[in-house]
Amino acid sequence: MLFTTMGDKSKPAILLFHAMGVTGASSEPVAKCLQDRYFCILPTATVYCAGQTYRSKQDEVRQVEAFLQAQGVPKLALVVASSIGADLGLAFLTATRLPVEHVFFDGGQFAQIGKGTRRIMVPFLYLAIKSLYWSRGGTLKKIMWCDDEAIKPYFIAAGKALTYGNMRRQMADSLEDKPFPALPEDLQRHTWFEFGSIEEHLKYRAAVQKAYPQGHYPIFEGCNHMQYQIRDPQGFAAMLVHIIEQNTLLPLTF
Repeated sequence: MLFTTMGDKSKPAILLFHAMGVTGASSEPVAKCLQDRYFCILPTATVYCAGQTYRSKQDEVRQVEAFLQAQGVPKLALVVASSIGADLGLAFLTATRLPVEHVFFDGGQFAQIGKGTRRIMVPFLYLAIKSLYWSRGGTLKKIMWCDDEAIKPYFIAAGKALTYGNMRRQMADSLEDKPFPALPEDLQRHTWFEFGSIEEHLKYRAAVQKAYPQGHYPIFEGCNHMQYQIRDPQGFAAMLVHIIEQNTLLPLTF
C-alpha cells in the first residue's frame, strides 16, 4: 500500500478507503476540506501500487494498522469507505484494535458474489480499468459509473499501476459469498450506510439493513454512485463533520 496524510497528526483522525479503479488520491478533494480540523489518512490499496503484490485483505488491514500505529493514532473519529472500499472497510472494522467512533459508507459495494463468478469477472475488470489508462480516460463514460472530469486522473493512475495478477488476487478474497461480519450494536448506531437512489448498488441496501439493523440508511435522492462526494467535496466534508459531532445528517437539498 501507499499512504498519504493531510492535516496535523495531533488532531482527530479520519481514515478514508477508496473505490475500485482509483487511487487513494481520489479522496484528496474531501480531505482538503477536512485537514484544518482533522488528520486524514488516505491509503492506496496495494492492487493499484506499482511494483507491489496484493496478498490478501488481511494483509491490507495489517498494513493499515501498522501505518496508524507508526503515526501514533490512538483512535479514529471516522472511517469513510467508498464503493468496494466498503469490503476492505468492514474487514478493517472487525479486525482493528483501535476505537472507531463513526463510520460512513458511500455507495458501499456490499455484493456477495460466488467464487466462480468472481473469477470470471477478473479479465473484464482488468481490461476495463486498464483501458482507462490506455485511453487517457476516454473510455470512462462507457464502462464506469461516473464520467466526471474531477475523478478521471485517479482512474488513469490506477489503470497504469494495475497488473492482472493483483486484480486476480484481490477478487479472490473480495466480495465473498458469505455473511457480513458482525459489528457491535453501539458501532452500528454510529454507522451510516448511504446509497444514491439511481445507483445500481441500491439493490444491496435491504441485505445490509438486515445484517446491521441499528445502522442509519439514508438514500440520496437523484444521486448516482458516489456522486455527492465527487461533485461537491466541500458539502460532503461538511456532512461528515456533522456526523462526527452530532451523529446526524445536515439538512441536504436532496
